[in-house]
Amino acid sequence: MLPRFSAVTRCLPLAALLMAGPAAALEFPLPPPGEDIVGQVQVIKAKYEDTFADIGTANDLGYLEMVAANPGVDAWLPGAGTEIVLPTRFILPPGPREGIVINLAEYRMYYYPKGQNVVHTYPLGIGREGWGSPIAQTKVIAKTPNPTWSPPASIRAEHAADGDPLPSIVPAGPDNPLGPYKFTLGVPGYLIHGSNKKFGIGMRTSHGCFRMFNNNVLELSKMAPVGTPVRIINEPYKFGVSGGKVYLEAHTPLDDKGDPSVVDKHTSVINALLKRPDLNNNMRMNWDTVRDVIAAEDGMPVEIAVPNQAPMVSSAPPVELQ
Repeated sequence: MLPRFSAVTRCLPLAALLMAGPAAALEFPLPPPGEDIVGQVQVIKAKYEDTFADIGTANDLGYLEMVAANPGVDAWLPGAGTEIVLPTRFILPPGPREGIVINLAEYRMYYYPKGQNVVHTYPLGIGREGWGSPIAQTKVIAKTPNPTWSPPASIRAEHAADGDPLPSIVPAGPDNPLGPYKFTLGVPGYLIHGSNKKFGIGMRTSHGCFRMFNNNVLELSKMAPVGTPVRIINEPYKFGVSGGKVYLEAHTPLDDKGDPSVVDKHTSVINALLKRPDLNNNMRMNWDTVRDVIAAEDGMPVEIAVPNQAPMVSSAPPVELQ
């Protein structure tokens, strides 16, 4: 018996839902020009001891995206034999496919190695309440293996107030919250780094920096040189094309500080669509499906439009979107 997918999830191709077995590292060939989707949704069966955190770690998925893709399933005790959706199909973020692209709304990074026709994608921990991650265009300015950590005064004060004082310098090693590697960004005070805690990747848990699983940050360290461009965006609604059809992927919106946001979803969706002028002709939009995708916020691409002689946005979407 399949888990209780949302109506949106049930719209996915059956073949995509029935792929079995855990995912390897999330590296995909880039789609051909004019197409935007990589990967396939998969389903695995949980073991008795599994949690979403364990399954996410094994499959390069973050905790919140596992929760979103499996509504109604207990994240801490799914139960032996429970079928778990792995949301390993992605619409690539809008904009240039180069360097590192971080989408805060997805808690996810995309890396496009220069001169290679592939994309690597990794889950991220981002800034928690009061410590939002920035939206910026920057670059990697330094790479450091086995980093030490000098906690800023603000973080030391926070820990001291909680009865957990920090030293002025935390040496490299298993207790270092930066993990085995760090990338220093051109935005002062912000890093991409590993972590001494597996839990928290794919969530809002950091002081604004971007946390990765240690195996992922070490993999990235071998590929991304100093000078790699880094584009940090916040796009909860991504449109993409595959096989001549238009898809929408929806995530819970965050505000410009990285905090959960109550937004005008109607306006946000239309604004995201307007960034893709190539989609505004010869397509027929199913606004009922769009509404379902936005309500589900399950992070998986769903078909919302097909070719047609009529313009794609020929009439206003239903007010229920908001």
